[in-house]
Amino acid sequence: MQKGKIDVTTENIFPIIKKFLYSDHEIFLRELVSNAVDATQKLKTLANIGEFKGELNDLTIKVDVDKKKKTITVSDSGIGMTSEEIDKYINQIAFSSAEDFLEKYKNQANAIIGHFGLGFYSSFMVSDKVEIITKSFKEGSEAIKWTCDGTPEYNLEPAERTERGTTIILHIDDDSKEFLEENKVTELLNKYCRFLPVEIAFGKEKEWKDGKEVELDKLKIVNDTNPLWTRTPSELKEEDYNKFYRDLYPMSEEPLFNIHLNVDYPFNLTGILYFPKIKNNIEIQKNKIQLYCNQVFVTDSVEGIVPEFLTLLHGVIDSPDIPLNVSRSYLQSDSNVKKISSHITKKVADRLNEIFKNDRSQFEKKWDDLKLFIVYGMISEEKFYEKAEKFALLKNTDGKYFTFEEYENLIKENQTDKNKSLIYLYTTNQQEQYSYIEAAKAKGYDVLVMDGQLDTHFINHIEQKFKDSRFTRVDADIIDKLIDKKESGESKLSAEQKEDLSEIFKSQLSDKASYYVSFENMAETDNPVVITQSEFMRRMKDMSAVGGGAMSFYGNLPDSYNLVVNANHPLVTRIAEDVIKKAGTKVTPIREKIKPLEDNKSKLEKSNEKKKEEEIKQEDKDRIADLEKKINELNEKKQKVLTDYAAKNKLVKQLIDLALLSNNMLKGKDLDTFVKRSIELI
Repeated sequence: MQKGKIDVTTENIFPIIKKFLYSDHEIFLRELVSNAVDATQKLKTLANIGEFKGELNDLTIKVDVDKKKKTITVSDSGIGMTSEEIDKYINQIAFSSAEDFLEKYKNQANAIIGHFGLGFYSSFMVSDKVEIITKSFKEGSEAIKWTCDGTPEYNLEPAERTERGTTIILHIDDDSKEFLEENKVTELLNKYCRFLPVEIAFGKEKEWKDGKEVELDKLKIVNDTNPLWTRTPSELKEEDYNKFYRDLYPMSEEPLFNIHLNVDYPFNLTGILYFPKIKNNIEIQKNKIQLYCNQVFVTDSVEGIVPEFLTLLHGVIDSPDIPLNVSRSYLQSDSNVKKISSHITKKVADRLNEIFKNDRSQFEKKWDDLKLFIVYGMISEEKFYEKAEKFALLKNTDGKYFTFEEYENLIKENQTDKNKSLIYLYTTNQQEQYSYIEAAKAKGYDVLVMDGQLDTHFINHIEQKFKDSRFTRVDADIIDKLIDKKESGESKLSAEQKEDLSEIFKSQLSDKASYYVSFENMAETDNPVVITQSEFMRRMKDMSAVGGGAMSFYGNLPDSYNLVVNANHPLVTRIAEDVIKKAGTKVTPIREKIKPLEDNKSKLEKSNEKKKEEEIKQEDKDRIADLEKKINELNEKKQKVLTDYAAKNKLVKQLIDLALLSNNMLKGKDLDTFVKRSIELI
């Protein structure tokens, strides 16, 4: 028997392995089975090149659990190890047998998982003793047994084994008893080893017989050695891709379509990506792409491999060229990763463009499900935008779809304003903004539907890309101002009438602070009162709701609206005339008193406008303050007269409520009051 010390740089290597080196204890089984696959693939490689002339026989890797003995055993019929190789690859932790083998047979050993040097030592995360019983394929080799109890001490002695290969026995520690449960081992094998290229057996096949489950004398193979992505696309049908998707995601709806990746230069990359029906919550969709390295599952957190927007896809990516750290759990930064990421982006864009060109009607049918994904990509990846602008679609309120170029040609003639800007009108809610949409259509304008989760950001993004263009929501202004083509017409109201009506309308608003009352010279047939919301402020608030960050300031501001009064509508002019009749005798004298005071104040301010604060005489300051006080007092009197008038004039409140109702903003008690008032007025 040989005794020795494992050649490590620190006495504390095992506590480090147990606690820190591997991020997840369950990967020990992946590492051991992967090593067994390596050993088997190496033997196949040697047989192919004539260095191994014996019979390969059954190469199935076997995993066994013995709950009584508290052991997990992984056995293979691969190349095995000599005592010298045990010393080199097990006792000297710095070496990796797979690395060494790859270097020697780099042209033939494409299927070796390799380059994970410390994989075997993950077994000490769950074991208080590990045994290796191995016999090399080399002629004249003797079987040997290596034992270690989780300290740097080990034993190496002759063993009884007639067949080549390696058996690793883990004596599971008390903290890791969960791994002795059959269900747990099945779960791990299904997660990590489901597509390994060598058959893996765990337990026996079972069937129902006479009302109970009976174990058969047949090994249960737990993996698919020839998964779909390893096969050539020409031999596969759509049903094959859909079946594979159902196997990967049993609870998901059918995907929209797929992309089969198959690249061997300048890096190796295979895989199948699926476009799922993306719901409106982006976060739920992520972590559905599975990353493999030579068919070994690595992770489903692929943000480092694919661009952010592509994490919305589902499927499998497999590449031996993606560098991984010692535990295979985290990706390292590498130029290959960036190349792979760019290539996947290109392939996805090319596939979408191909579908669009070959079957546009099908593409349009699937657009609403695809839109979130494509918009996300166009916002976040410039290279994707450059390709996607050829097939990205805009949808209007009639349910018709247009490319960017097609839509520009459609609206160019009718939706260009007096400043030569092309105005894209859009709605975020067809029901709530119905009256505004109808007003726009009556003018011959087209309205886009932009009601997606990312559309606020998307509008900002493409607005910067489109030349001499602007996006405006249909309720951002009165219809004549949405696309301003001419100077405004004449008003039937005087400046004094507008001033008085402004006070009258504002006094009847339930939330005065949120409204700015303005007058527009609209047609007599347009609505008497319209409520609009500033495009800039509303868009900033929408972006704040979606993204926060620098925009969060706007999110904290209250909603503000414009109450636009049609200065030419017969009902508005009727109210203006009624004000003169019923309140004019009180308002006119107050206004006559205010005018000379304002004139005196204006003269005093003008005489001092070029002086610094300290140069203005105190008597002038006092006089201005006194005039201001008197003006305010008179304005308050005038305001009270107009407010009292407004409270008695049901038509004022009725016009306001009609505007609120058409904007879906009249609710609860206010709506009930409106209905009763309407009956009274009728």
